[in-house]
Amino acid sequence: MEPSAEAKYAAFKEKVKRTVYLENLNPQLTDAVIRTALNQFGNVVNIQFVPNFGLENIRYAALVEMGDAKQANQIITEIANNPFMISGKPRPVRAFAAEIEMFPFHPRKPGGKVPWVWLDKKDPDFEVAQKIKDTVLKHASEASSLFQQQLLEEEKTHKRQAETLKANYKKKLLRHKYVILDKGAVKLAEHSVK
Repeated sequence: MEPSAEAKYAAFKEKVKRTVYLENLNPQLTDAVIRTALNQFGNVVNIQFVPNFGLENIRYAALVEMGDAKQANQIITEIANNPFMISGKPRPVRAFAAEIEMFPFHPRKPGGKVPWVWLDKKDPDFEVAQKIKDTVLKHASEASSLFQQQLLEEEKTHKRQAETLKANYKKKLLRHKYVILDKGAVKLAEHSVK
């Protein structure tokens, strides 16, 4: 026997309670990387990337279902209090408690109905709907442009950080070579005594 609509909706609400919404993710992340990063907080049950309808093929957010609500709350608290970067990229991840509306597909609330009406072109609300549609398309185009700019800035930051790391590593190698291998500290000490 199939569960009732009420039982399906109650099970879905429990799933929402133990799900975390992660945003500002690196577009190249995979579910395996996210799973590895979050397994330190508990058992990751499922990862679902949220479709980004304005920017095709760019992953920005994910819904991560944990083993229980306590683990989900722990992730939200930790990420809110400490910088949490996944995959070492300079993009701090943000975490929030998931809400029912964040899931692209979810069961209908029992007893709820979705009202809808076809609009005729002569209807005064048709112009309003058309303006909303045009505005949404314009915003999607602007968001895409801004997101591409953000990716370029992050790439520049990543390159700068890599160059700084290499320079610091070279300095450490030179210091190690001079002080330890060439006994430069001993020579300096002998020179200062004379």
